Amino acid sequence: MFNFGIEGYRPHWLNGRSAVVAAHGRHLRALIGRPLTDAWLIWDVQDNEWFSDCPVLLDFTGEQVEINHQKFDDLSITWNTIDPHQPVLWPDFDLQWRHDMHVELHALYGQVLQDVELLEWTGRDIAQGTVAVSFHFPHSQLTIANALDKNELTFGPPESRYQRHSLR
Repeated sequence: MFNFGIEGYRPHWLNGRSAVVAAHGRHLRALIGRPLTDAWLIWDVQDNEWFSDCPVLLDFTGEQVEINHQKFDDLSITWNTIDPHQPVLWPDFDLQWRHDMHVELHALYGQVLQDVELLEWTGRDIAQGTVAVSFHFPHSQLTIANALDKNELTFGPPESRYQRHSLR
């Protein structure tokens, strides 16, 4: 199993909202009411940009959710398995964990999570049925979605072609 160059990381790929709810719904719901205390992205040092193929880490007062997308509809959610203080070893890339490089993400620090939504893409294209995870805070909303074999971060209300399913 490919671990994205991250020691200890074992993604567990799921497809479809019902599979995600069955595996992680209760755990995601338990994050509601906790503040976001940290967020980590893997940074491509040479290109000075986010390396969006790797998981996004969100820490809610010691409970770390690790979200990753691949292919057209694979979603992996893992919990407390990645240490962002360890090196990322991916051949041909100079990668490192960073928690200070994305201004909009950093602005969410300290905000209390109000809701978690699973978003199902309803567009009539190859991505139909793809699941994104969206975190609703008092002053913004963060969505981690599949951008066709990598992660995408969006801030604010989700795209209208998503069907929203609250876990609250």
